[in-house]
Amino acid sequence: MTASSRLWHCDEMRFGLWGQVRRRWGRKGKKIIQPMQILFRWSYLVLGVDVLRGELHWGWSQGMNQQQLIPIFGGWSMDGVVWDGAPSHRGKLMGQVGFARIFLPAYSPELNPAERVFEEVRQHIEGEVYHSLEAKRLAIDHLLRQLRADKARLRQLIGWDWLRQALAPLPSSRSRTL
Repeated sequence: MTASSRLWHCDEMRFGLWGQVRRRWGRKGKKIIQPMQILFRWSYLVLGVDVLRGELHWGWSQGMNQQQLIPIFGGWSMDGVVWDGAPSHRGKLMGQVGFARIFLPAYSPELNPAERVFEEVRQHIEGEVYHSLEAKRLAIDHLLRQLRADKARLRQLIGWDWLRQALAPLPSSRSRTL
């Protein structure tokens, strides 16, 4: 990997119509009643963040297996990916896609900046009732487009100083001798 390489931090988030109650502000002494939705329908948001360039890419999948993830990652131009050790990430087919795979330690979501974006998404979409899975997906799309347009907010979420400092000293591909 070099500084000019495209290294992405990636992960997937399952979202569906099985709602979650979130904290809400309300008037003192007034009980807050949140509508609850319980339907067994879900999909996956596949997210990739480029910390050094402040970029955000996403795709949608109906499952978390290699056959469904490979077309998404094949459409993104990246040289390497940093992610957790999910079975679909470690699979043989995923290893043949053409990018380096770097696996995070087990149970360490705090090391993946994509998780911070997921927190932001959950904060805005959970606690609401959506009439369809497509409506919830459109709400997530809208939020991610806003986040991608707001570079300052995106850098605040994914541009951790320690991570940028760790990636910055990578040798540039232009300075390598062959």
